[in-house]
Amino acid sequence: MEKFEFFDVTADVGFRAHGKDLEEAFQNAAQAMFEVMTDTSQIKPTIKREVKVESEDKKALLYDWLSELLFLHDYEGLVFSKFSINITSTGKGSFQLKGTIWGEEFHQETHEVRDEVKAVTFHLMEINEDKQACTLQVILDT
Repeated sequence: MEKFEFFDVTADVGFRAHGKDLEEAFQNAAQAMFEVMTDTSQIKPTIKREVKVESEDKKALLYDWLSELLFLHDYEGLVFSKFSINITSTGKGSFQLKGTIWGEEFHQETHEVRDEVKAVTFHLMEINEDKQACTLQVILDT
């Protein structure tokens, strides 16, 4: 199974991220988002950041996770290529994601410049999970 695939959306970028479970699909969604910006195979995992997000449901958690990564990209100039996360239910119907992410500073001299991601959207967002797999659908405003 592929980690992610892109699909056509007018003026934006859409992707479906796949995983054996929700956590792997979230990690692959993060990689897909950075793949829109640059070639993630060229990102060295030299800078480590801890991320914690809590949201009212899984779609909001996906939105908040990707938005947090986009915030780190926009304000610290970082791009990421390695993700390790743990998603838990808080028992109040909401979910918490704790993770460690690795990447480096983005440099136009060494990293391919692709599309700028302005925002994550809820438009057509989907989370489909069963016992064998999970697929997430996301549209990015570029």
